[in-house]
Amino acid sequence: MQTKKSSFKTPSFIKNINQRILQTVDNFKMTEHTFVLIGAVIIGLLGGYGAVFIQLAIKFFHKVFWQGDISLQTLIAAPWYWKLAVPTLGGLAVGLIIQFYSKEAKGHGVPEVMEAIALRNGIIRARVVLAKLFSSALYIAAGGSVGREGPVIQIGSAVGSTLGQFFKVNPKRMRIFVACGAASGIAAAFNAPVAGALFAVEIILGDFAVAQFSPIVLSSVAATVVSRHYHGDFPAFVVPAYQLVSPFELVNYLILGFLAGLVALLFIKVLYASEDYFDNMKLPQFAKGALGGIGIGLIGLYFPHIFGVGYDTMDMALSGQFVWHLALALVFVKIIATSISLGSGGSGGIFAPSLFLGGMLGVAFGNMVHYLFPDWTAASGAYALVAMGGVVGAATRGPITAILIIFEMTSDYKIILPLMITTIIATLLANRLHKESIYTLKLVRRGINLFGGRELNVLRSLSVSSVIKQSIELVHENTPFPDILKKLSNTTHNHVYVVDDQHKLTGVISMQEIRQTIMDYDTLKYLLIARDVAKPHVITVRDSDNLDKVMKAFGRTGLEELPVIASNGDQEIIGTIWQSDVIDVYNHQIFLRDMSGEMGQSLRSLTREKTVHVVDQYHLNEEEAPAACIGQSIKEIDLRNRFNLEILLINRQFREANQYKRKYIQPKPDLVINMNDTLLVFGKEKDIKRFQRL
Repeated sequence: MQTKKSSFKTPSFIKNINQRILQTVDNFKMTEHTFVLIGAVIIGLLGGYGAVFIQLAIKFFHKVFWQGDISLQTLIAAPWYWKLAVPTLGGLAVGLIIQFYSKEAKGHGVPEVMEAIALRNGIIRARVVLAKLFSSALYIAAGGSVGREGPVIQIGSAVGSTLGQFFKVNPKRMRIFVACGAASGIAAAFNAPVAGALFAVEIILGDFAVAQFSPIVLSSVAATVVSRHYHGDFPAFVVPAYQLVSPFELVNYLILGFLAGLVALLFIKVLYASEDYFDNMKLPQFAKGALGGIGIGLIGLYFPHIFGVGYDTMDMALSGQFVWHLALALVFVKIIATSISLGSGGSGGIFAPSLFLGGMLGVAFGNMVHYLFPDWTAASGAYALVAMGGVVGAATRGPITAILIIFEMTSDYKIILPLMITTIIATLLANRLHKESIYTLKLVRRGINLFGGRELNVLRSLSVSSVIKQSIELVHENTPFPDILKKLSNTTHNHVYVVDDQHKLTGVISMQEIRQTIMDYDTLKYLLIARDVAKPHVITVRDSDNLDKVMKAFGRTGLEELPVIASNGDQEIIGTIWQSDVIDVYNHQIFLRDMSGEMGQSLRSLTREKTVHVVDQYHLNEEEAPAACIGQSIKEIDLRNRFNLEILLINRQFREANQYKRKYIQPKPDLVINMNDTLLVFGKEKDIKRFQRL
């Protein structure tokens, strides 16, 4: 029974198909640029279809729930009990999906994409595609006050990650593929290819490098082609013609920038306060979702404009069909509704709500200034359009993306000047008053340093014992002053450490401690001993500490060398650690991680020859385990310190179903080397030759 189950999981014909596909693309992988560009186009097409499917799914569920098309009139005409029941059921259903199938479906999705790029080299589970598409479409159609752009971004990113995992690309390519997916989502959602590309590099990656910008642009264009094929070449909103009536009007847009920044900050504060409130509830996720749905329903009884994405309401704002007091009220009502939706665990984005807030703010502000200065101000729709960019730029800290989205929707160059003024002022104000964006704040609250994520992970994975230097300058605390001077002048170390009779650390001496004493050397040289001139308070690290903690100690003290004491609890000094050595090992590990994705190609090359040149002086070598290593653990062999080599993989022989097979296993410190093991080692050629002579 067990054998049948195993063969069913991995049928041979599927294995053969997979191998043939990988062999086919192997030639493309030999050319970095070609492979990445082809992958970007595929991701763009799939991401475009993701945007199309989620719109179709929203329409389907909306018709099921509300028995009508997606319009504000349909929502207004619905019975009061239905406005309460549908959001409640929607929140309950999405809560069940999140709790029992995919927790990634919760929230607006973009922080999860950024976290995957920063900490997991872009790895996103494939199930996110279906989970996010289904849950977001259902929640938006049920009245959740969220946007569809965030889910489309996460769906596209998951598609890019899945493709990268299938082709076993390296971490650098994987991050580009994920960014391509994010770009395709924004491009298809707004019919704005340039803005989609800029969103990926400005917000998702935070890096405008040309090498990764090219595939992202291609992916964005491919997604736009798919979107336009199904929905036509139309902008996301019906945008009125814009005209700058007077140069004095620019002052109004400057004031609007400050207001947009404040609205964005209020949105961020209320959203995360709502998340904290629901997170502290001792309820299952589906109960929180239902509770949030009740809250949305109650708000929707009086303000049905907040149901769903709200594009109808935004179109009305752009066409000037709103009175200023209703628009102003909707700014605060929408903030509360979206915060409840996402805080309770709903699935959807914050992009459309940010546009909604900007549109309502612009209508309220535009109506007031046009009432006061009708001769030299434009209609309220112009202010609504510009304020959309301001709130989006301030909330996401992506002003370039916000400007380009609005510009691509209008195709009117005359709007650029007021749009730039409002968006930049709003972003600067928001950045001044609150460091984190609506995306990065979620990561910071989880203790994730977005832009230092990879560095912290690398440093935290290494201990002091892997970098410690055994050489150390020690003196007994009774050592005479002349002997101390002699030792300091002859050593390459910056410090001399003082120990007692039990070899425990009691102080440290450097030239700084004895500089004043040297002036009276003739008088004091026979009076002073090490205990008298040593600095008693010594900053130490233990051999079990990770290198992240050590680097913080270096930064805090300004020292280049720290003493290492044993982790057994006493103060016995066993060596020193240098800042330069920590930096070297970090750079080495980063190189290994970026290179690891190319291992598949290198391993296939190893079947033809035992040594493969990787880069510069570094080689990969597949070497049979020397007799001296058999029976010893990886930690005991200690290739890193003895030969400056890394064991990347171990090819081990197994007996399975009366047959001997070999497969690669990951080395761990306590793994013991067996007879017939083959070690895949990485390092310089001269060090590999030294190891071969072992």
